[in-house]
Amino acid sequence: ILQIKVIILTTMKVFASILALATTAAAFAPNSVHRSETRLAAAIDEAFGVTVETGNKCTPLGARLLEDSQDGALEWFQNAEIKHGRIAMLATVGYMNQKFGVHFPLYLGPTGSNSFSPGSDDAWFLSTTEGITFTDIANAATPMDAVAMIPGAGLLQILFAAGIFEATAYNRQYNQEGRVPGDYGYDPLGFTKVEGGLESPKLRKLRIKEIKNGRLAMLAIAGWAASDAIPGSLPVWHP
Repeated sequence: ILQIKVIILTTMKVFASILALATTAAAFAPNSVHRSETRLAAAIDEAFGVTVETGNKCTPLGARLLEDSQDGALEWFQNAEIKHGRIAMLATVGYMNQKFGVHFPLYLGPTGSNSFSPGSDDAWFLSTTEGITFTDIANAATPMDAVAMIPGAGLLQILFAAGIFEATAYNRQYNQEGRVPGDYGYDPLGFTKVEGGLESPKLRKLRIKEIKNGRLAMLAIAGWAASDAIPGSLPVWHP
């Protein structure tokens, strides 16, 4: 049941992100539209993220979605797409590591979540009450099986951590002026500290690449997760 819930949530996120492609195209507007709708169509056409893959034009679905939207809706969808793309890119990497049997050391402990000792009699427990060790997680048949092993308390911790991030990101994005979508003020390595910042030609190219890779990752993780839940539903090779 938990696997199905995770698949549903992942699919919903990808669907929402596909809808966010509204930010990448131009609206089909008849001559009789109001001036405000015309300005919105122009804003969509000029929005950052417009790419050649969609012909630099808005999909009818995207235009319809933003037709009667409030001010700031375009930026909201841009933020949603970028955040979901980043999560999906991390998910694809984690998925492949699990499928290929690559596990990283955990707190330098003797547990099975370790590329040097995938099994251990002295494994650390993920949950002592349910008797689940990190070795069990590492040896799960599929990534979705590993997710299903996480106790409810562990899922609540993940949800709590995600909530803190969302609250911080919301504050920095909407309560602090001058930030572009996807900029949450976290850059410990200083990649954005260049002349022109995120609007410099170099970083604009990197931002476009991030968006494109995020879109691909959202489709990939949705397909992989669906294939785990319904074997054969993805009729192409995948990890």
